[in-house]
Amino acid sequence: MPESPVAIGLIGAGIMGERLLRAITEQPPGLLRAGGIWDPSPQAMARIAAAFPMVPAAADAAALIDRSDCVYIASPPASHLGHARAAIAAGKAVFCEKPLAVDVAQARDFVAEAGGRGAVNFPFASSPAIATLRGWIESGAVGAAPRLEISVAFAKWPRSWQVDAAGWLDGPAEGGFTREVVSHFLFLARRCFGALHGLEAQATFSEPGRSERAIAARLMAGEVPVTLTGSVGTTSKDDHNIWQLEGDAGAVRLYDWSHAERRQPDGSWRRADVALPQDQARPLALKRQLEGVVRLVRGEPHHLATLEEALDVQEIVEAILKSGRPG
Repeated sequence: MPESPVAIGLIGAGIMGERLLRAITEQPPGLLRAGGIWDPSPQAMARIAAAFPMVPAAADAAALIDRSDCVYIASPPASHLGHARAAIAAGKAVFCEKPLAVDVAQARDFVAEAGGRGAVNFPFASSPAIATLRGWIESGAVGAAPRLEISVAFAKWPRSWQVDAAGWLDGPAEGGFTREVVSHFLFLARRCFGALHGLEAQATFSEPGRSERAIAARLMAGEVPVTLTGSVGTTSKDDHNIWQLEGDAGAVRLYDWSHAERRQPDGSWRRADVALPQDQARPLALKRQLEGVVRLVRGEPHHLATLEEALDVQEIVEAILKSGRPG
C-alpha cells in the first residue's frame, strides 16, 4: 500500500513561511501536503487565507503540531526552540529556519535531546549551483592547498524585501546579516570541508540598538582556511555575495547565491552553462528540500542540513557577534 502524503504544518506566515507553503502546494499531492498554518498575527493569517484558501488555518501552535507529521518553523528566532521542543515532544519531525536559537547553550541542549528527528532549512543543501560547484571541486579544478574567501555586502539592512520584519531583523538580539545570510555560506563551508573552528573575529555595531554593520573573521573549515568579510552600505546591490575557493590548480566560486563560476586561464570567470538566476533556481532547491523533508519524516537517509551542522554554524555566528559587544 502506498504511504500517505506527509503533512507539513507551518508556524510563521511571513516571507519564508509563505515561500515554503507555495512550494508545498506546487508538489505532487501524493508525496506531501500542507497540514495547516499558524501565525500569531491576524493580518498575516488573513493574507495567507486569501492567497491559499485551501490550506487549513490552525487555532494555535499546539493545534498545528497536532495535525502535522513535520512542523516547519519560520517564526522569529527567539521562538524557534519552544516550538521545536513541543513538536519533538509530540513525536513529530522538525524542519526549522536558522538559527536554531539565539542562545547557544539552549541550542546545544536541544540538539542533544532531538536525536535525528530534525533538520534546518539551509537551501544550499539542495542548490543546483552547489551541485555544479562541488562537481568541479571533486574533479580537481581547484587542486591542493585550497583556501576559501567569503564576502557579503548589502546596500541596506534589512534588505528591501524584508523591511516589514525590521523590528527583529535589525535588532541585535535576533537579527543581523551574520545570522540571516552569512550562516548560509558558513554552512556551505562546513558541508564541503568539515567542522568550523579556530575563529578570530571582530564585529562592528556602529548604530545603537541595531544589528551589526560590519564583520571580519578568520577561521578553519576542516583543514581549509577561511577569510570572511561582511558589510552594510558598501554596495549598490540589495544583496551581493561571493563564496570563492582557490587552490594551486585554479579557482571556482558561487556568485550572488545561484551562479557557479570557474576561473579561466586568462583570469576571467566563466559561468556554468546550466546556471540559473536565483528566482528560477530557488523553486528547484525548495522542491529538493521538501523531498528531503519527506525522507526525514519517514526515517530515511536525507541530504538536509542536520541539527549538528546547524549548531556548528550557530556557534561560529554567535561568537562573531559576541566579538563586537561590550563585556
